[in-house]
Amino acid sequence: MSEAIRLSRRLIELTGCSRREAELYIEGGWVTVDGEVVDVPQFKVADQRVELLPGAVAEPLAPITLLLNLPAGARTDPEALRELLRPETRWAEDPSGQRLLRGHFARLTAELPLQRGASGLAIFTQDWRTQRKLKADAGKLEQEYLVEVSGQPMPDGLERLRRGHVHKGRTLPPCKASWQSESRLRLPLKNPAPGLVEALCASIGLRVEALKRLRVGGVPMGKLPVGQWRYLGPGERF
Repeated sequence: MSEAIRLSRRLIELTGCSRREAELYIEGGWVTVDGEVVDVPQFKVADQRVELLPGAVAEPLAPITLLLNLPAGARTDPEALRELLRPETRWAEDPSGQRLLRGHFARLTAELPLQRGASGLAIFTQDWRTQRKLKADAGKLEQEYLVEVSGQPMPDGLERLRRGHVHKGRTLPPCKASWQSESRLRLPLKNPAPGLVEALCASIGLRVEALKRLRVGGVPMGKLPVGQWRYLGPGERF
């Protein structure tokens, strides 16, 4: 039996590539060990069959964006998010076609925070262009919330919300509110300030029981199950 060595070293021996090229091939998911993709250059191999896949390119990983259906009441500290953003919690029906690689979980930043206490669509990205878009256009991007409410609404409550009004000295912006059911209100809002959803609901006699973000700009959460994530698809745009 051969002595175990780093996968990157074995690849150098097989192909004559440089150390940096070997690391890029491996991190890019272009190297298999006994037929299984291994994307860790430090992985130790002995007599296993190591192959470089056809079409391999020695380039840094393209930055990606992940969409998570954050559970209600979930912690949002880095350690808790690492538990939610794992290979095992990827949605089995993710339509993006993106290959899953370990490098996709590094250097992620959270963008456009949810309203306080809200669940639903959370965004994490490595892509500086996505970061810039979400920051620069935050005031233009519509965020759609599904609001569980209780109480008896005013008869003209929706009309008040749609035209905007003043409540307890606070000017509330107009929004295209609609009922999804007797206790669920849909509120599309542009860059909602903290507490705005509660204020809008209170202004028409309702109390917020739960909040879920369904969409940011042109990107909906869709059928993504609670506690699972998917990749932002190549054709999706915020």
